[in-house]
Amino acid sequence: MINIVLPVDFGDKTEQLVEGAIKFAKQLGAKINLIHVAPMEIGFAIGDMGYQYFPEIEENEIREELVLLNKINQRILSQDVDCEHLLKQGVAKDIILEYADNKNADYIVMGSHGRSGIYDVFVGSLTKGITRDSKIPVLVLPIHE
Repeated sequence: MINIVLPVDFGDKTEQLVEGAIKFAKQLGAKINLIHVAPMEIGFAIGDMGYQYFPEIEENEIREELVLLNKINQRILSQDVDCEHLLKQGVAKDIILEYADNKNADYIVMGSHGRSGIYDVFVGSLTKGITRDSKIPVLVLPIHE
């Protein structure tokens, strides 16, 4: 079976990205391996005493993100596309590439939206890093306003 890795960040364009990935997976008869990478700094805040760690904030945020990931997983399954999901904390690029390798993925599907810099506005800094370092094809879907 063809395996697609689909990283999601729960941004405002996630819906478009998921729709594109579902369409691609259906064309290939592929399985989607959905992943969300939470940043390591969840739970850290700057206060009067400098950086402080609040484990309850981290736990709540991770719990909320897992609920969102489960909803996307169910939505993909409801479209008759096989899907599994994973939530991990760490450096997104490294974890996504490792996950793709572990799943023997044939493709990584990413969005073209970005947040800074001329190139990054069109492609996205994470997408740029993945396409640069991936050993497998990366399908970049155009995500527009």
